[in-house]
Parts: sequence; structure tokens; C-alpha cells
Amino acid sequence: MTLKFHHIHLKAKDVEKTAAWYQTAFGFTVFDKGVRAGGDAFVNCKTADGLVVTISGEKKGETLPKGNSGVQFGLEHFAVHTEDFEGDLARLKSHGAKFLGEPVTLPNGVRFQFIEAPDDVRIEVMYFPKG
Repeated sequence: MTLKFHHIHLKAKDVEKTAAWYQTAFGFTVFDKGVRAGGDAFVNCKTADGLVVTISGEKKGETLPKGNSGVQFGLEHFAVHTEDFEGDLARLKSHGAKFLGEPVTLPNGVRFQFIEAPDDVRIEVMYFPKG
């Protein structure tokens, strides 16, 4: 059996505000939005390379706990690749991303920085040297 990655689903207190942040920070494009039968607002977005990211709020009668951008069991983070590590980190910081620790450079030149996005989502920004 071959499995293909389908989507990432993020939960947000303010779905529209969170979607707008990802549009500005990562260039997501919105292709669908509305309110589902369970009462939760949703926005479906796509990344530049076509991955679907769904952002939805709480369903009627649902109260979700605060998120956790720290190291944890289960889904800990997702990662994005950049060709302009310093420039994109500065841009993300200007959009309100919080840096979680210091940037790391490995002996092979790979660089990464964890950031906290809206709703306490942990994202790893990665750079891979050419050659």
C-alpha cells in the first residue's frame, strides 16, 4: 500500500486571523472557507508546493486547552525549508513569530531555528546548503 501525505490541520482561537498570519508569513493561499456542521469555522489553505493546511476553530460546545509550542510527545512540530535563512527568520520575527532558543548550525552546514507561530504551533525553519 502506498500512502500519500494529505494535509496538516491546525486549531485556532481566531481562524481568520491565524489564516491571515500564515498567508503573510508563508505565502499560503486560501481556497475554501466556511462553517462546518459541527459549528467550527474553517479555512483551507495551500502552501506554495501544494500541501493543504486546514485551520479550524472550536466546535459548538467544545473548549480546547491552550496549545504547547514546547518539546512534547505526539506531533511536536512541522518543518519548512528556506533558501534565505537569515532573511526569512527576520521576516517571520517581524510578523510576530517567537524564537524558541537559538539558531543551530550543524557541522554539515544545515541550519535550523524553532519558532512559535499563532496558537502555540511549533515550526522548524530549516536551511540546507547547496553542494
